[in-house]
Amino acid sequence: MTRKAEAAPGPTGTRRPAGGRSARLAPHTLAARDAWASALEAVPRSRFLPDLIWPHDMATGETTSVDRARDPRAWQRHADADEPIVTQWDDGNHRGEAPGRSFTSSSSMPSLVSAMLADLDARPGHRALEIGTGTGWNAALLAHRLGAENVVTIEVDRAVADEARRRLTDFGMPVRVVHGDGFLGHADGAPYDRLIATCGLRQIPHAWVAQVRPGGVLLVPWGTYYGPGEATARLVVAPDGRGASGPFTRPVAFMRMRSQRLVWPRHDDYVPPGAVSAADTSSTALTEAQLLGTGSFDAVDFALGLRVPRVARNVDRKHDGQRAVWFYGLTDRSWAVVVFRDDRERAKVYQAGPRRLWDEVADAHAWWVAHGEPAYDRFGLTVDERGQHVWLDDPDQVIGRPQGASG
Repeated sequence: MTRKAEAAPGPTGTRRPAGGRSARLAPHTLAARDAWASALEAVPRSRFLPDLIWPHDMATGETTSVDRARDPRAWQRHADADEPIVTQWDDGNHRGEAPGRSFTSSSSMPSLVSAMLADLDARPGHRALEIGTGTGWNAALLAHRLGAENVVTIEVDRAVADEARRRLTDFGMPVRVVHGDGFLGHADGAPYDRLIATCGLRQIPHAWVAQVRPGGVLLVPWGTYYGPGEATARLVVAPDGRGASGPFTRPVAFMRMRSQRLVWPRHDDYVPPGAVSAADTSSTALTEAQLLGTGSFDAVDFALGLRVPRVARNVDRKHDGQRAVWFYGLTDRSWAVVVFRDDRERAKVYQAGPRRLWDEVADAHAWWVAHGEPAYDRFGLTVDERGQHVWLDDPDQVIGRPQGASG
């Protein structure tokens, strides 16, 4: 059985190829990756996967069901492959072998697991908190290097937490698995030396910073609601413990933390019949490739989301040489659409509502180009008691201060 992936976030742990400076590893990352090699050999992913899995093909976007009992060789081949594997659909409400509607738990592709553990740079003697247990494999890798007694992992889904706890115990890694809301962290085990999240966030809680010691590291996939583009932020806690700051390290795509999922706007609520003909119209010389990028690793989505807050963007499928890209305001009913046609040099623009959303997007794109089209690793994030803000090149060069679910 196969299913074409939706435009929403991909399976947890999908990694886009790194571009620009992101492809160069820092010295601590190079050393840490070597140090994790033995853990990856000693803790096979296959020990933490269920009998029924849904491998996700990165090239085609399709998800296929594989049953271990029916085809053990195919199951083992996928378990050992460098690909993300869906292990739960629809918050556990899905039944049967056919793929469900939405990915809600998975096992990350091994290359990304290795890269993120290297970025985290957890070392023997450290205590670590993981947000998002999933299958338990990542927690087992941490436990192999740090000791099971030094790892706490928290999972919001009780069934997922129970299964991970069982597999960790069976493997001889009795990590403490907590069923609860990872957004709150786990203060009972604080302070930690390292905190890693395996779900995508749009707002990082200050509670996480408070639960990591000064000089400790948080590694968190972060992005905006503008699009699926996100990157891992490697934040170091300040000496006074009141904030944490650091650069983004690599582009990724993770399932959202459940409490921060975007409830997509209903198109008809924004654009009722007749709204397009009554909208303000203009045209743009921006091309489809310039707006959307030319590959899944392109930083343009990420950058535009930083400059156009509280907006969700949706890209229609191309049909007969035409593609529409829609923008919806998340705090009002402002909307815009740009329609690209292969046979025209300029694209038609329609927009309506209190905000001129297309104007904001066009201005954001001009800003990105004027600053040299920065890749992910030129951006950074600071989280403190006031909230969070993103910066370019230096923490003093603040871009914006996204807040809450509308960021």
